[in-house]
Amino acid sequence: MRVLVLGGNRYIGRHLVFELARRGHHVTVLNSHVAPLPDGATRLHGDRRQPGTLQAVLADRRDDFDVVFDNTAYHVSDLEPLVGLFAGRLQQFVFTSSAAVYRRSYVQPVQEAFRTHDPSDSDPRKGYGVGKVQCEQYLLARFHQHGFPATSLRVSHTLGPHSPLASRDPVFFARLEQGRPILIPGEGFPFVHLVHVQDVATLMASLVGDSRCVGEVYNVAGAEVTSIVGAVRLMARAVGVEANIVHVPMDLARGQAPPLVHWGEALVGGTVLSIDKALAHLDWQPTFGLEDGYRHSYEWFRDEGRDGYTFDFTADDELLDQLRT
Repeated sequence: MRVLVLGGNRYIGRHLVFELARRGHHVTVLNSHVAPLPDGATRLHGDRRQPGTLQAVLADRRDDFDVVFDNTAYHVSDLEPLVGLFAGRLQQFVFTSSAAVYRRSYVQPVQEAFRTHDPSDSDPRKGYGVGKVQCEQYLLARFHQHGFPATSLRVSHTLGPHSPLASRDPVFFARLEQGRPILIPGEGFPFVHLVHVQDVATLMASLVGDSRCVGEVYNVAGAEVTSIVGAVRLMARAVGVEANIVHVPMDLARGQAPPLVHWGEALVGGTVLSIDKALAHLDWQPTFGLEDGYRHSYEWFRDEGRDGYTFDFTADDELLDQLRT
């Protein structure tokens, strides 16, 4: 298949590009920053945040692709140029959404039919999730009204190599290597449902050529679930040290900016996602458990990733001083 990937230079997109190439697809990447590509892949340069860029780069190539993966759309205005360019020309359009679309639920695990945020919700704390809801609903409407072959993937928290954000695995690995305290809100009992980034990439690649997934929405998560404190202890096991965990009272933890941990569940409670639909519909299953996933992530960090990040522990030290007084 001829596949276009928007993104492809970082994290999910990067893993996806290499997985698609491994499966024999002809891959084209459109992004704004040069990054390693597999042999045979083509790169188109363009920053979609600049008005008119997508039309300028892709207008003459609208018939060159069978499948488009969009990893970098956050608002309907990001999608509209692509739908205009490719309507009636694609077999599949795959949108990377997020588990952040869901409202809080008393019932677990959360299935794809559960309530999502109101698309008109203006609460800035929900802005990322609401934007993804709006994108999903726009694509679903295009599918029902015009047959636009969209699929949306609600991806949970990721772990694994090449994180673009130091605040994910890398900062925990750095603290653990340096013997620094790990600050956790409260007891750290809320669950987090994680997925290895390579498992996300393999699910995405499994969609190519599978017409059953058109018009569908899928949760994308791992087969195992842990707590926040459990994730920290698993990372410590990967590094080969004991974690020095400091439990921060919730009233103090809520006032920290940036937050103590990047998992919002630490402050509002955990969510477990059902992946039954993906397992039933798709030729996919997660291959990484949490322990081997964190081990894989740390091996990459130790061997080649560490120098790509900078870490500032000033906020940690200031909070530790508060806790001592």
